[in-house]
Amino acid sequence: MDQVMTRKPHEMLAATLSQELDAVNVLIRTRMASQHAPRIPEVTAHLVEAGGKRLRPMLTLAAARMCGYEGDHHLKLAATVEFIHTATLLHDDVVDESAQRRGRPTANLLWDNKSSVLVGDYLFARSFQLMVETGSLRVLDILANASATIAEGEVLQMTAASNLKTGEDIYLQVVRGKTAALFSAATEVGGVIAGASEAQVKALFDYGDALGIAFQIADDLLDYQGDSKATGKNVGDDFRERKLTLPVIKAVAQATDEERAFWTRTIEKGKQQDGDLEQALALMAKYGTLEATRADANTWAAKARAALDALPDHEIRTMLRDLADYVVSRLS
Repeated sequence: MDQVMTRKPHEMLAATLSQELDAVNVLIRTRMASQHAPRIPEVTAHLVEAGGKRLRPMLTLAAARMCGYEGDHHLKLAATVEFIHTATLLHDDVVDESAQRRGRPTANLLWDNKSSVLVGDYLFARSFQLMVETGSLRVLDILANASATIAEGEVLQMTAASNLKTGEDIYLQVVRGKTAALFSAATEVGGVIAGASEAQVKALFDYGDALGIAFQIADDLLDYQGDSKATGKNVGDDFRERKLTLPVIKAVAQATDEERAFWTRTIEKGKQQDGDLEQALALMAKYGTLEATRADANTWAAKARAALDALPDHEIRTMLRDLADYVVSRLS
């Protein structure tokens, strides 16, 4: 019993959905195969089998089961969501020139940028094949729009990430694109394929949207105060990579002329030197921006929990509520 009680919400969800997740994993392995280009499954397997939580496909499976679905199209949609996610990670690592993902060398480091980009393209194509097989034009519309929003968010982040004029509204737009769009699509299509009511489908969208935003804000905060062993990132990586995330945006908004000159040098111009990270942390402490960012994450987690009230009373609904709590409990 103690072991069950200490399981994390996503682990509880995975255990409850274990048979469906196994079927999704089989489907993923089958559909990432290529008769003519063996590099495709090699690159894909490196990332897909790297120990990720499968959180996004789990959300699709959870939404479908909670809404009483008894078919198997939700398995194809869950695999679709995972393929879209994996494709974006492959592309992101090339754009960011990343060398590590989930504690392992990135695909672009082990192979090359061309392989990562082209395999990512292949996975996007596979994801659309899977969507079409469900026979639902609405599902295709939701996931196609999400794919476009993700790409749009990444381009917006590229142009806004080191621009001190970037405010919280643009930050939220980036987060909705790069993270929340796939969360909300994952939950929404689970309800749609199950034939849920419009009110329930909207509630599922709202839950995924708010959960994704809380998740990303929490991740951005953990970059400045997290345990590097737990997060897989060094404290201050976002600062070193000149990324304007919410804690810094809040500090810039309140900065004196001298402090703004510091942010201009380190973030906009990228001229960083020893002691700059410590000064950045001191400025965030001065204005309480880490605490304010934590409060924002909690607010979005509360919105996610509230959205669940419109959904059927089900054990999975409780797990999804606990998941919203867990996303921000990492900040304690």
